[in-house]
Amino acid sequence: MQIKKGGLDDGRVIALLRHHFETCLAVTPPGSAHVFDVSRLQSPDVDFWTIWDGEALLCTGAMKRLSAEHGEVKSMHTASSARRRGAGAMMVRHIIEAARTTGIRRLSLETGSFAFFAPAVALYKAHGFAECPAFEGYQPDPNSLFLTLPLDGG
Repeated sequence: MQIKKGGLDDGRVIALLRHHFETCLAVTPPGSAHVFDVSRLQSPDVDFWTIWDGEALLCTGAMKRLSAEHGEVKSMHTASSARRRGAGAMMVRHIIEAARTTGIRRLSLETGSFAFFAPAVALYKAHGFAECPAFEGYQPDPNSLFLTLPLDGG
């Protein structure tokens, strides 16, 4: 598996992100979905990566810089055909390391609080993320779960 930065001009990446976006909107009650579309991922304050196995796209992930010391994990999605192969864990570790190298001292994220998102929550918690209050413009929402990870040493 290989991690690549960028890729928002690749049709395969766009297709996987479109699937992620549409799925999140379909399973999340109106007003509670906070998924980024491709245009928001192209913002200069967002770093975006993909994981590939040869020509097969396995996973996407992004980090939005909220401030000089706070980042947010966005657009984590593993293709259904690639699940349970370690790509999601590889992406989470990559985002954590990328955050550390850019001086981010805390990573946070928002995800769904219901069963559909349980595998994602388990993945994040396995990497040290813990529940926290709503952050950076989010409002408390029974359909959302907020997680954060302090990054010691910058």
